[in-house]
Amino acid sequence: MTDEIPCQKDPALKQKIDAYADDLKTQGHLIGNHGLSENAFYESGIFEGAIQRVRGQISARMGEKKKFVQHILNHMVDAGFIKDWVEAGSQNRHDYSVTLNSSKIAAIELKGCLDGNNTNVSVRPPHADEFIVWSVCQNKGSDPRHNLWSGIHVRFSADIIAEEKKVDGLVVWDWLCDTAAKVCPKVKNTPERINEVGPYRLPPPCIYTFPGTIPSPRNNPKPRTRLIEEIEILDAMHRCFNGHDSEINHVEFEAKMNGVDIVRQTTILRDQKIRRQSTFSPIRRS
Repeated sequence: MTDEIPCQKDPALKQKIDAYADDLKTQGHLIGNHGLSENAFYESGIFEGAIQRVRGQISARMGEKKKFVQHILNHMVDAGFIKDWVEAGSQNRHDYSVTLNSSKIAAIELKGCLDGNNTNVSVRPPHADEFIVWSVCQNKGSDPRHNLWSGIHVRFSADIIAEEKKVDGLVVWDWLCDTAAKVCPKVKNTPERINEVGPYRLPPPCIYTFPGTIPSPRNNPKPRTRLIEEIEILDAMHRCFNGHDSEINHVEFEAKMNGVDIVRQTTILRDQKIRRQSTFSPIRRS
């Protein structure tokens, strides 16, 4: 069993989702006032069109993400862990700029569940002293361990090494944390660690620190992963929301040559133990 993130998918929930999906496919013609026979309903395309419309509405629900992040950042300002923040605006390839207590600037890029190609779409702004990605996953039936590994190993490691894109760290945290959809073991026996932020009751965030420099097979094959104290925005979130140092995840990327190809190994450590490690695998660029 891998342990790249403490929470995991509930097998019982998956079974219920699969059973409901099967029921929906066979009983969909009984819903609504379309006035069609069973055969006419399924031949009409109404069912497929409705499913695609619902999927699109869920995927486009950026407003809920922004509401969540706004509550978190305002709470951090009020508690004295950051000075201020602003939305970056639609013309930028990042979502928020945060003024830290040191007066440095941290840029934040919001992403979804990390298992899609959109995970790679980001640009570190030139004014940013720090740049992190924040995963806010709205899919209640998704597998957090699959998503996390897909994001860090398949996508981030490739971007960081092949594209020399500097990313300081990752936060995985949303309003589904410690709900029936995503039970959080961090607060199972310590409910006093729950943080009340606006309408949300949240466990501490899952935080991942990345190497401080870009891995390079010949000159910098395995750069040192930074401590959380060296990434001010992550340290502020960690302290503000009752994180324990033993819960911080450290991500190592090691690059080397295999013939003419660059291969990399990804390792996630937490509390000085390897939680997941890949083999040396080639970087596949789509």
